[in-house]
Order: sequence, then C-alpha cells, then structure tokens
Amino acid sequence: MTAPGVADRLTSLVGALRAHGMRIGTGETVDAAQAVAELGLADRELLREGLAATLLHGPAQRQVFDPVFDLYFPRGVGAPDAGTADRDDLRERLAAALVAGDAVLMGQLAAEAVDGFGGYGSPGSDGWSSHQTLDRLRPQTLFARVRDDVRARNGSSGFADRLLDDEIRRRIETFRRQVAVEARRRVAERRDRDELARRAVATTPDRVDFLYAGKLQLAELRRTVQPLARKLATRLAARRRRASRGSIDLRRTLRGSLSTGGVPMKPVLRRRRPVRPELVLLCDVSGSVSGFSDFTMLLVQALHDQFSKIRVFAFVNRIDEVTGLLEHGTADPEGLGARIRAEATLTGWHGSSDYGVALGEFAERYGDAVGPRTTVFVLGDARTNMSDPNLAAVRHIGERARRVYWLNPEPRSQWGTGDSAAPEYAELVEMHECRNARQLSALIAHLLPV
Repeated sequence: MTAPGVADRLTSLVGALRAHGMRIGTGETVDAAQAVAELGLADRELLREGLAATLLHGPAQRQVFDPVFDLYFPRGVGAPDAGTADRDDLRERLAAALVAGDAVLMGQLAAEAVDGFGGYGSPGSDGWSSHQTLDRLRPQTLFARVRDDVRARNGSSGFADRLLDDEIRRRIETFRRQVAVEARRRVAERRDRDELARRAVATTPDRVDFLYAGKLQLAELRRTVQPLARKLATRLAARRRRASRGSIDLRRTLRGSLSTGGVPMKPVLRRRRPVRPELVLLCDVSGSVSGFSDFTMLLVQALHDQFSKIRVFAFVNRIDEVTGLLEHGTADPEGLGARIRAEATLTGWHGSSDYGVALGEFAERYGDAVGPRTTVFVLGDARTNMSDPNLAAVRHIGERARRVYWLNPEPRSQWGTGDSAAPEYAELVEMHECRNARQLSALIAHLLPV
C-alpha cells in the first residue's frame, strides 16, 4: 500500500492530468497506486515511467505528464545544499557537465542556477523565473566550446561532426528543461501546487486555442492531420453504414407479418442508396484566424475520399477558389497558408477582412458550387470591421445548400462584442464555437453529412 502522503500526491497528480483533458478512470488510478507500491520512491525515473505506463493513453500526453509529475514528485525540496552565485564558475562547471553528458550533474547545476539567478522581487518573494535564469547563464553560447572539447577528447569528422552537433544541442536543451522544472518546483513549494499544475503547464496541442496558438504549436497540429483524418474517416464510414440501412417500411412489414399471425417478426427496411455528399468550405484566412482555417482545410482535404466533391474558397475581403492549391499544399502543410496568400486573390483596395463583400462575391460568382446535395462550412470569427455583414448573401447560400454550418474560433462569450456580427449570422445559419482541434474533430464527426 502507498503511504497517505504519497496517496494524496498521486490523486492530486491524477486530478491535474484530468484537468488537462486526459481520460483517467478509477481503474487506471488503482493501477498507478499499485505501481507506486511496487516500484517505491527510491528511483524517481523508474517511478515516472511506471506511472506513465499506467495512466497515459498515448505518447503525445507525455509533454503534459512529465512537467506535472515533476511538480508532485520533485527531484528535491528547498534550495540546493551548496552552490555558488558566481556566473563564470557556474558556466565552467556546466561546460564540463555538457562535455561529459552527465544529466545528473546538469540537474544539480540547474538547481544552483535557479537559486542564484532565478529569483526576482523582494527578499522572500515566491517568484522564480527560468527565463531570467537562462538569460543570465546563456548556456547556448557554450555550444562551440563544448563541441571543440568533445572533438579533442574523442576525435570526429565528416558525418560524425553533424551527429555530434545534434547531440550537444540535445544536451543543452536538456539543461534548459531542467532549469524550467526547477523553477516550477521552487514556485510550487510556496504557492498552490494544484493550481500551478493546471495553469503553468502547457496543454496538449489539440486543446490549444487556435487564436492563441504559436508557430510551433500550429506546426505540431498540422502533423496530427493524417492520424486524425483516419480516425474521423472510420467514424464517418460507420455512420454511413448505419444510415444505409434505411427506416422501417411499415406497409411491407405488415404484409410480411401475415405469415406469423400479424406479429411483425421481421421488419422490412426501406433501402437507401446513399450518395456521397458534396462539401464547400468558405475560409477566412486573415490574421489570427488563418491558423484555424489552414488546419481545417488540411483536415477536410485528408477526408476527400468521404465526399463526391470538395471545393474550397479562401477570402479576406475578396474570395477565390483554392481547391487546386490545397491539393498541392498537402505535401507542404506548413507552407499552405503562404501559398494561398501568394497565389489567390484575397484582397481588394484594402487588407482588412470584409465578410459582407466576400460572401456577396461568392454568391454572385460561385453560386453554382452550392446545390441541394451540398453542405457548406463557413470558417471565421464573423468580425466585419464595422462593414455591412450582407445577411442577404448568407440567406441566399442557405436557401440553395442542403445545410450551412458556421465554425467560429472565438469563445461564445465574445460573440456580438465589438465588430462581431456572429449573433446576426447565427440567426440564419447554425453557428458552433470551435476553439481548438479537439472541438473541431468532434464537430466534424457530428456535422459532416453521410
């Protein structure tokens, strides 16, 4: 059995992981407690791997699990026993640790560095900054020196040099992560550890808001397009199989029941002939909304086998078809947005978004793209820059299409604030909040026609 204090930490760890969207049930929690009892606390890295094996459902969750684990099962408590605030001496010892590749020693030096250079504010403040520590210590500037020392010790040339450079960069990045872990640990000792685990640890990319995702987070999201598309395609195929069974044909069922004394033992279904539907995307690619639109376009393109036809249109204040660009852009997903903006006509006499003009131009120029088998998705925040929202164009599109859905990456609480025309559009078409990839995949699985 686990000790009471350890049990409390384990349940708090599970609670923090659940707060980050991980599905961890009672069974996994019991397994984790048994792992702690069997592995003990002596070997911290062994404990880390044991808890990861019992609690996680995929490698992508490690980027959340590891920093949360470090908060509840820290490497140490309090300040280091001995150390120095002398920057040059610490850099000398760090260089030697990097040459040796000694991760344990680098962890000790990270603790010393945070203690010596990471504190800010008044004496006794609970503030510790990994950024400030690394800015003072600048470990990246040791790269050339460490490389030369390793070469002098081992000797290398050609291809081995490139491998050595990658290895040294990995060691420096390991030290930077150790500094970040140590800074969070020091803060957690004085503040609410549970709150810190929920707010100070970066969540998985699929839960990051599209509007606030950075370049690296968007790149990580794009790498998940193909696996996510395969999962969604499986769901859509299952829905299509269920839909193809049809509804009960009451007349034929009753006629067949005559042979069983009027008891309908074998219901007769009206056989449907499912036809793969058509899909049209209207994508706002201006400003921060562009990351949301790019990811959704790539996801839908990866699902192209599920539809008889897909046409994609991009706009800022002019609209242009980019279906062909999207097909070529799947080979370079990170360059898709730049290619669309470079080759498509998206703006007129100004560079601000104008939904009214763009949607009106679509209804006028591309009205034949929408028919009774077409489902239209509009992607954008519905912010019109105080221009006419052109509700008549949206109404016209809705009358021609089978269904029209609007996916809005802004929180619902911001709809209608400032220049947002979301409430007006929502009266005409079905609008959904779609802030991150997790919400998007759920909406795609639910809303896409079969």
